[in-house]
Amino acid sequence: MQVTLKDIAKIANVSHTTVSRALNDSPFINEVTKLRIKEIAKELKYVPNYSARSLVLNKSYNIGLIFTTISEVTSTSFFYEAVRGVNSVIKENYNLVVRGIDDYKDFTFVNSKRFDGIILMSQSNSDNQFIYYLMNKGIPIVVLNRDIDEDSVVNILSADKKGAYEAVTYLIQNGHKNIAIIEGAEGFASSTERKNGYLKALIENKLQISGQYMVEGNYTISSGYSSMKKLLSLNIRPTAVFCSNDDMAVGAIKATIEAGLRVPFDISFMGFDGGQLGDYLTPALTTVRRPINEVSRKGAESLLNIIESKNNNIKGEKIYIDTELVVRESVATII
Repeated sequence: MQVTLKDIAKIANVSHTTVSRALNDSPFINEVTKLRIKEIAKELKYVPNYSARSLVLNKSYNIGLIFTTISEVTSTSFFYEAVRGVNSVIKENYNLVVRGIDDYKDFTFVNSKRFDGIILMSQSNSDNQFIYYLMNKGIPIVVLNRDIDEDSVVNILSADKKGAYEAVTYLIQNGHKNIAIIEGAEGFASSTERKNGYLKALIENKLQISGQYMVEGNYTISSGYSSMKKLLSLNIRPTAVFCSNDDMAVGAIKATIEAGLRVPFDISFMGFDGGQLGDYLTPALTTVRRPINEVSRKGAESLLNIIESKNNNIKGEKIYIDTELVVRESVATII
C-alpha cells in the first residue's frame, strides 16, 4: 500500500499540512521538524503524488521546449542537442514536452495549467505572435536561437554572424577568392545571420560579391545536393563553398564527388553546426561548432530561476555564446 502524507503525519505527530509544507521546503516550518519529517518519509519510501501536488501548488510540472517547426528543415543534430541540453537541467523535477509552434491551430492549449514555463527555440520572426501570447498570459518564457527586440525576455543565442565571418575568413586565408554560399531556410534568422557573416568577410577582404555564388538551400541534405548542382554548372566554379549547415554540406559534397571532382583539392567545403556527422565524412568536414547544447542548458537554467523566483518583474537579458571554428580536412590551401 502506498505511503501517504497522513501516514507520515501520524508517526511525526504533526498535521498532514505540516508534512506537506516540510516536504516542499516551506520557510514556515522550522529546520528541525523539516529534517525529521524528511527522514521519516525516506524511511517509509514515500513517493509524492504529483497529481495532488500539482493541484495544491498550482503547478503542472511540465516544461515546454517549443520549436518554430519540427520538420525536415530542423536537422536531427540540432534537435537532439537542444533536447539533450534542456533535459540535462530539468532532470526528474519536470516533464519535458517537445512541440512545434505549427502543431497548434491556436494557442489556447498553451496555458499556465499545462505549462510552468516555455523554452522557445525560435527560428523565425513569425514566432513573435507566440512570444507575445505567452507574455500576455504571464507564462514564463526564455527565447533561444534568435535575437528578439524585447527587453523583458531572457534571450540566449549563439553568435552565428561572427561564426560565419570567421569561417569564410579562414577560407580566404587559405587562398580562396571564388567562395560560394549555400544559404539556409528562407525566413529563418539563422540563415540571415550566416549570410551576413559571409558577406562581411568578403567585403572586408575586398573580394567580389557574385549573385551566382549565392544559392538558396533549406538546411536539408537534399537541398545541399541540388544547390551544389547549380554551382557546378557555372562557367567559373567556386573553389570553396560555405554551407550554412553541416547537413547541406553532406549533400553538396555528394554532388561534387558524383561530378568527378575531388574534395578538397578541386572544391573545398566549410560547414556550420559542428555535429558529429562531419567527423565521419571523408574527408572530415571543417565546420563551425555551434554550442546549441550549451545554449539550451543555459536557457533551461534561466527558466527554472524565473519559475522558482515567482517574480513577475523579471529583468530580461541578452546572452551570446561564442561559436568555434573546427578545422578538419575539407579545406585545401591554394598557393
